[in-house]
Amino acid sequence: MHNILIPPHPFHYRFNMSDMPIPTEQLFDINQFERVSSIVESEFFVEEKLVEHGVPTFYVKLGNDSKAAFLRLIKKFDEMKLLPLLRRINDRPVLRVVPKPTTKPYRPMINILLLLATIGATYFSGYFLSLGLPEYIPNPYVGAAEFTVAILAILGAHEMGHKLAANKHGVEATYPYFIPGLPPIGTFGAVIQQKSLSPNKDALFDLGASGPVIGFIVAAVVTAVGVMLSPVVPASQMPPNTSSINVPILFDLFIAMLKWPTNGNSVLLLHPVAFAGWVGMIVTMLNLLPTGMLDGGHTARSLLGERALYVLTFFSLAVLLVMGYWLMFFFVLFLSFYRHPGPLDDVSKLSSGRKVFVFVLIAIFLLSVVPLATIF
Repeated sequence: MHNILIPPHPFHYRFNMSDMPIPTEQLFDINQFERVSSIVESEFFVEEKLVEHGVPTFYVKLGNDSKAAFLRLIKKFDEMKLLPLLRRINDRPVLRVVPKPTTKPYRPMINILLLLATIGATYFSGYFLSLGLPEYIPNPYVGAAEFTVAILAILGAHEMGHKLAANKHGVEATYPYFIPGLPPIGTFGAVIQQKSLSPNKDALFDLGASGPVIGFIVAAVVTAVGVMLSPVVPASQMPPNTSSINVPILFDLFIAMLKWPTNGNSVLLLHPVAFAGWVGMIVTMLNLLPTGMLDGGHTARSLLGERALYVLTFFSLAVLLVMGYWLMFFFVLFLSFYRHPGPLDDVSKLSSGRKVFVFVLIAIFLLSVVPLATIF
């Protein structure tokens, strides 16, 4: 299962000697150069300007207000259907202005159909989970509904966290696309698609962090409710064909506080709602891995840069192998072949408050770690 934020790839990239992204289509109209220059000079001190490969290029000097100045520049160029890109080349800030890419029209009917299919698949899964506890869930239809509400609440909260962050920073993004799946979960997660790049590192960090944080909070609430609904029985009375699963630290804490008896010979039979909380924590853990296009990759890219993200990707792959997530290993390996586009302004620093918040994300990851996960 994965639950990722898909960033856009607005151009077919090629790279020149300066390693700056330039669209291979719709190169800039040179006749607009003077107008573009005046707009750039209204926000930045320009040391040198030229047209390189048909693209207006400006070597600028940054000031204390450069982050806000770039945001104003985005708004000014938006009316002209242009897009500024700010990178550092050989320790010099370079600003380029390229045509704003066109995006395909958004069709919400697809989201609705996928949501309905996911509701059906998760309800089907919840029904069979409930059948495994006939003494404690006499009505499997009710248990199925509880599981469906619980798991979609976690995934929906995760994705709406991304959507709210996108709206806050003016990033175009779709509503969630839920992905139906097979039992015992009934879904492969959900994704939203960005239709524009993040304006700066602050926005990229927020887009990556918002989903796991909000999803984790909802998963914690769901887990607590699910643990209270889960029966404790002697080990000798376990239902036939029952499988055991490893649980994260937070799950263990909830069990210790809300349910677990002093008798070590007893076991906890997971209610479907508790199972949904367990799945939600796995989703949170996997998405916080600092790799590729996952949420953790966005935060790592905004905090440490592109080169560090490559190193952390290998670390994440090793973690997945050690913990036994083979399918996720190949999925992350596939994502690693795609270069992270980064924000429009890749020069301004990440805010201090967000740097401190990284420790919160690390804590959430550690509380959600589930080694050698077994999905029966």
